[in-house]
Amino acid sequence: MTRRRELTPEEQSLWARIARTINPLAGHTWPDEPAPAPEKKSAPRAKAKPALKPAPPAPKAKAPPPLAPLEPKLAKNLKRGGAVDARLDLHGLYQDEAHAKLLRFLRNQQGRGARVVLVITGKGRASGGAGVLRRLVPAWLSQPSLREIVLGFSEASTAHGGEGALYVRLRKAR
Repeated sequence: MTRRRELTPEEQSLWARIARTINPLAGHTWPDEPAPAPEKKSAPRAKAKPALKPAPPAPKAKAPPPLAPLEPKLAKNLKRGGAVDARLDLHGLYQDEAHAKLLRFLRNQQGRGARVVLVITGKGRASGGAGVLRRLVPAWLSQPSLREIVLGFSEASTAHGGEGALYVRLRKAR
């Protein structure tokens, strides 16, 4: 069985003030407010040892940079059919193949100094809703692990594939 800790004089005083704001049940009274505790005087100390310096705080993990939308001027140029630096077509690939190929492609293009690339995912099967890659590629591009490469992305214009493709803006290589 654990023992409850005793209330400090400040806590007792606070509780007494709070208790006075309510109506007590029949036959009960408010708790008495304790007298303030006398301050203790400490004996003079001998020479104190120098205090140890606290350890510096551990470095925090650097938060990944946020994704940014494409600049309006660049988006307008691309929507008019402007050129992209490179293209990647993921049609017909399984998820794991597509993910690996996307990572290699983005790293390679960033190393080459590409600024905007086109990633073609396809629209999915005609019989159903959006395709698997069409749903997964934006999630992959949003991952914190890719923020060092990807600055932002948006749906491509109809000239470049519309709903089945994405413009991906790459960060400058460091």
